[in-house]
Amino acid sequence: LALGWACWKMYLVRPESDQFRCLGMETLGSALRVDGQAAEALPVLEAVLDLKRRYCERDADVILTAQANIAACFSVLGRPDKAVVLHRDIHARQLAKFGISHENTIHSGFNLAHSLNQLELWDESLTFMRNLLPATRSLGADHSSTLGFNQCLSEALMNNPDRTRDDPSLNKHGTMSEQNPSLNTGDDLLEAV
Repeated sequence: LALGWACWKMYLVRPESDQFRCLGMETLGSALRVDGQAAEALPVLEAVLDLKRRYCERDADVILTAQANIAACFSVLGRPDKAVVLHRDIHARQLAKFGISHENTIHSGFNLAHSLNQLELWDESLTFMRNLLPATRSLGADHSSTLGFNQCLSEALMNNPDRTRDDPSLNKHGTMSEQNPSLNTGDDLLEAV
């Protein structure tokens, strides 16, 4: 958090269009969110998005990053309905730009799945994750996005009584098999059922 405030103070004197000023604001907003001050972070991150839309309109990636930060803030604030709207948009843009197997697309898909789970939209979450499941293998079993994705999948399966761990549509990809070490955390969730 101290680094975030230091960045903000250092670059505050620069013009509004200066990339370092914007970066300082973004650092402060992210630091506030991570420090548990999401309510204070939200207006800072929204101002960053506004600046990026004005001065970086041609760089879609920086705008998507700013939107992702706001969506994460909404999730922390207990507003998954707002987060899921942003995550849907981010994932659709990543999918169109990079394709389904790209790390950015998979990561944005994990964020969307997490938001769907927060809203308890289990069927939609499972359908969405089933489509993205084969792509997660391209990152490897130990990748943080794969692990998070598998945990989301386990949570959705655990909370949807109509689906089970033995669902053949999920097993055919080999991702839900017991031999996969990336599911240790998810297996613990499933054991609780």
